[in-house]
Amino acid sequence: MQHFHPRSSNAVSSQSKFGKKRGSYNCGRCGLPKKGHICTVSTPATSTSATPSRSSLSVAASAPSSFSAAGCPPLHPRRALSFDDEESDGLDPLESSAMWPQGDDLDSSGLPGNVLWDVLKRLPPSGLLTAAKVSRGWRDMTKRLWKAAEELRLRVPASVQVGFVASMLQKCPGIVSLSLVMESDLDSTMLACIAFSCPNLIFLEILVSDSAVNRITGTELGRFVADKKSLKSLKMEGCSSLGGFVLCSSSLSTIWLSDLYSHSKMVFNCPHLREISLKFSHRENNSTDLATMVEGLGRSCPRLQNIRIYSMQLSHTAVLALTAAQLRGLRMLSLVSGSDVTDASVAAIASSYPNLELLDLSGSSVSDSGISMICNVFSETLTRLLLALCPNVTSSGIQFATAQLPHLEIMDCGMTICEPDSGNPIADENNHKLQKMPITNLHLTNQKLIIKHSCLKKLSLWGCSGLDALYLNCTQLKDLNLNSCRNLHPERLLLQCPSLENVHASGCQDMLVGAIQSQVCNAFTDVENYSPCKRLPDGSKRVRVPHLVNTESPDEETKRSRKKRRLCNVLLD
Repeated sequence: MQHFHPRSSNAVSSQSKFGKKRGSYNCGRCGLPKKGHICTVSTPATSTSATPSRSSLSVAASAPSSFSAAGCPPLHPRRALSFDDEESDGLDPLESSAMWPQGDDLDSSGLPGNVLWDVLKRLPPSGLLTAAKVSRGWRDMTKRLWKAAEELRLRVPASVQVGFVASMLQKCPGIVSLSLVMESDLDSTMLACIAFSCPNLIFLEILVSDSAVNRITGTELGRFVADKKSLKSLKMEGCSSLGGFVLCSSSLSTIWLSDLYSHSKMVFNCPHLREISLKFSHRENNSTDLATMVEGLGRSCPRLQNIRIYSMQLSHTAVLALTAAQLRGLRMLSLVSGSDVTDASVAAIASSYPNLELLDLSGSSVSDSGISMICNVFSETLTRLLLALCPNVTSSGIQFATAQLPHLEIMDCGMTICEPDSGNPIADENNHKLQKMPITNLHLTNQKLIIKHSCLKKLSLWGCSGLDALYLNCTQLKDLNLNSCRNLHPERLLLQCPSLENVHASGCQDMLVGAIQSQVCNAFTDVENYSPCKRLPDGSKRVRVPHLVNTESPDEETKRSRKKRRLCNVLLD
């Protein structure tokens, strides 16, 4: 006896609309043959809408219910949307079967809804725009994907106006992280578009190409920051037109501003600010008062932990204002390109902030005496010391720093040991800085550097043309930069660094490159004899135990005696 199941009007209309389809001969719920079968398995309720669950840095979405009668699949994060990447780096295809439930409902293209969702969500935004033109079902699917996006990286060409960015942001109402690479001019209209389209924005990054101009003023930026109550991170390039500004926010924790120039007023009223990075332009006649700005940071930003200031106007007065701010939580301090920062500035920093973990004084006039003060105060806390472009530092000061800082992991001493008339092309852009510095040790050439350290992981000696001999015994060293060390003698180079992975040797002599390759590019180390030692009965002499007497198997001894070494790359570009 055959059992006939009545069909609903919706099923008949859908069949007449899309045509007759040959489905499976087995039941989609229990798997038994459909002929003569009455299924007793209940159908779960179908959700009427898809509500994505979002995270702060990734995009998470639920599969649309219109393509799956078996219910919505579980929520899983997907990769961030990016218009710059043509090839998707989405989820692992091997994980799709475990992430999405299997169903037999098909859309108009013949694909199950969960499979189509899994395929479309791996496409870049340009692919999603193309897929939306295939059919109505695909267009609905891409709309749900756009609504589920939380992070958007967008490149704005020079020929595109604000309307393009507005159309993209309207597709993603749930955006919390936005990164724009502007190849066209930037003005207040773009900020208004972002403020209107992204009400829940948390991270904002605006990068400006060389051909574009940032015309945003300080008043416009201050109004934008004050209106975005949820904004936590602001990074912006090309801020030369800001003039005077006041940034007031109770949510901002990170501020990065670059290309600053001649600001009459700089006020940061952000009580929860933890990181600030200010990079000033190298143009002359910069009238920014750094001492007043730094002094205000102590009053309005008491929770600051990381401070980075790149400016040629950095002076000892600005350092004294920073030490008077009494930022008790300060852990990372970077004062770059301040030729007037001297050993007295180091003494003020050491007396006020004894718990620093990173200290960057690149481009300063610090000498070996300042390094001695650094080692006396920060011997238990300092892990990163950057002293590039400090010509008053000698090899003796570098050796003393590595010997007195046991927790040091990163050290940059580029262009510290150089010849008086060095023709190093790397230093050409910094010649105007070196000429203003009180150079006392630049005439010392043919210097020898010996470093033995158990925690050092990265060492940079780029441009040290006055270095003649180098001996390194660093068990944890992974990256070594010897670019433009032109006078380093190949026979006076010794690298005892078993963990070394990369050696940068661009601009070095061919014989030196060959010496580096011969020392670091061996696949195996020398085979050492690890046979156990045993004393004679009278205890007078230690002898090696023969293999026949040794209880350890030869295979285990071979594995223990031959230690494979990591391959090291010698980079010449």
